[in-house]
Amino acid sequence: MRDDTEKDQHRRVRSFVRRPGRMTRAQERALSELLPVFRVPPQTDDLRLAFDRQRPLVVEIGFGNGDALAWMAANEPERNFVGIEVHEPGVGRVLKSLKSRGLENVRVAVRDAVEVLRDQARPGTLEEVRIYFPDPWPKKRHHKRRIVQEAFLALVADRLCPGGRLHLATDWQPYAEWMLEQLAASGHFENVGKPFVERPPWRPQTHFERRGARKGHPIFDLLYRRIQA
Repeated sequence: MRDDTEKDQHRRVRSFVRRPGRMTRAQERALSELLPVFRVPPQTDDLRLAFDRQRPLVVEIGFGNGDALAWMAANEPERNFVGIEVHEPGVGRVLKSLKSRGLENVRVAVRDAVEVLRDQARPGTLEEVRIYFPDPWPKKRHHKRRIVQEAFLALVADRLCPGGRLHLATDWQPYAEWMLEQLAASGHFENVGKPFVERPPWRPQTHFERRGARKGHPIFDLLYRRIQA
């Protein structure tokens, strides 16, 4: 259990705005039958304990329909993955995929990412945090809703091990520039890119990326390394 000071520090940071979505019967069945198998237990205060085998731990925040999460877990069996998502149709979809692929190195958390990192991740225990195509909230009055903010970055940095990686991707150039500014100001990270990197081999092309490409949006990958304290 985290202390009240840390909870107050991150109380106003929120990683999502819940939007309604229509679920298929198969997704509803997956939530009912498979979520108990793959879910991070809500009472767990150490994400590592959700797995039978201990491996380096990667967290993907906002996995959407889950295609990238399942692909990464299948292609990186030497790592454990925790995917965080509140959109239940996407959760149902990825649960079906995990079952059909026989993947045992993935768990899902159906709650706000800030709460998961704050209450269920121990400091210095994450090898990497991946955030692909988060909502850019393009209107200025909504910028406060963007997940990449000072307090959130401080929380991520605390949970990453020294030298751990933060990998972000967006198809919205103003948000990419915002990310660069926020990360430069945080003081916790070193930019591996100049300032961006080519899409690394561990990130598959996502649904949102393809949609952005159809609109003519360039893709920006940002890769950072946690500076050792």
